[in-house]
Amino acid sequence: MMLKIGVPSKGRLMEKTFDWFGARGVTMRQTGNEREYSGAVEGVAGVELVLLSAGEIPRELSAGRIHLGVTGSDLVRDKLADWAAQVAEVAPLGFGHADLILAVPACWIDVDTLDDLDAAAAAFRAAHGFRLRIATKYHRLVREFLTAQGVADYQLVDSQGATEGTVKNLTAEAIADITSTGETLRANHLKILSDGLIHQSQATLYAARGADWAQAAAPLAALAARLGVAVPQGIG
Repeated sequence: MMLKIGVPSKGRLMEKTFDWFGARGVTMRQTGNEREYSGAVEGVAGVELVLLSAGEIPRELSAGRIHLGVTGSDLVRDKLADWAAQVAEVAPLGFGHADLILAVPACWIDVDTLDDLDAAAAAFRAAHGFRLRIATKYHRLVREFLTAQGVADYQLVDSQGATEGTVKNLTAEAIADITSTGETLRANHLKILSDGLIHQSQATLYAARGADWAQAAAPLAALAARLGVAVPQGIG
């Protein structure tokens, strides 16, 4: 049985992942055309490359259908309940950096902190008869963060498109989204709350706790040695 490693199937995340492994003596390459999502690994025996969307990789790790996977730490934490019981972090890869933040309209001059937002949310509900809406794709992470910070009077609305535009389009009053430079937020007249950093994400190599490691332990040990990383406790 081969050790299966899931890698993002396109774009800069795939290229950067290939570069990271290549710099450590493990060559990854796409085989066939871009739509076939197949690949090859050279440098370590018994390792199979599976090309998936970054959003699919947490689910495939959770199901144990792949042994290892590279994806954003934000996606793992948002898509997997009790994520640390399902996957183990092998190594942060040092690219794909982005911050999940909470932002409000720049014209809300009295709202700069979560406490301010909590007060504004209560006033909003009293004035409008419904809860302040926060648009996001990251429901679990945002809800856990706001609960921990004591903010209660809000509702999350799902955003699958350009989250930054929801305030302008009057479908939300605030947003929680990923940003790397903040330029898109500023262009949409939004500001990040001073204590509104929810999670600092980066591309990370994870191992599936529920995968069948019986035949994959040897390739894992060889791969970890080549990469210069430690095998997490309870894996392999």
